[in-house]
Amino acid sequence: MPRYRLTIEYEGSAYAGWQRQESLMTVQQALEEAVEQFTHEQVRFNAAGRTDAGVHASGQVAHFDLEKEWDTDKVCEAMNGILKVNDHAIAIIDCIIASPDFDARFSAKRRHYRYRIVNRRAPLALERGLAWHVFKPLDVAAMHEAAQRLVGHHDFTTFRDANCQAKSPMKTLDVLDVVKADNEHIDVIANSRSFLHSQVRSMVGSLKLVGEGKWIADDLAAVLEARNRKACGPVAPPDGLYLEKVDY
Repeated sequence: MPRYRLTIEYEGSAYAGWQRQESLMTVQQALEEAVEQFTHEQVRFNAAGRTDAGVHASGQVAHFDLEKEWDTDKVCEAMNGILKVNDHAIAIIDCIIASPDFDARFSAKRRHYRYRIVNRRAPLALERGLAWHVFKPLDVAAMHEAAQRLVGHHDFTTFRDANCQAKSPMKTLDVLDVVKADNEHIDVIANSRSFLHSQVRSMVGSLKLVGEGKWIADDLAAVLEARNRKACGPVAPPDGLYLEKVDY
């Protein structure tokens, strides 16, 4: 039974996240239905990251198994054609045959996320739904300095969603950089083997308070040490979050 590994891009605004739900369209459901339409096999997709509603991806990775072996180019072409006809904002960037023991989620060594902020007074037009609009000027240097307090192996309970199903709040954050991409765009880059539910958006929301001058780096460190969800700043909206890449 061949195992297929896909690299997937999607605009998450129209979906209730990655994982299948009973009454709402999700990315997983759209992909599984596309495969079933051309193979007539029922499949189950497993992804590297179960992104939340409204979160995007440029490098999501998923795997699924089929009884029949298909040419990988055919899988890409067929799925992309069906997804387009079904009016889904999802594209298959690449497809390869993976080893039988490959698992998109558990084989991953590092996940790369980027959070995009547009920092200007004018509202968003072209990037509406694709970035977080923050009109008050942000101090990027202060945000980056504070972000370094979160890098390393910590108990991230403060930045963990109440519904998180992870067994432990302990995570190792390898990278948390805040960079000014241009005059309007600020990117928060977060890399780790794995993240807690809503961890990146929670950290970004707290970093915004630093950028506005409401908190300093010591405040963010204290919030981390509190290990209390109530200490977290407002959670950033899903609009600006992208799963960019997964390392194996």
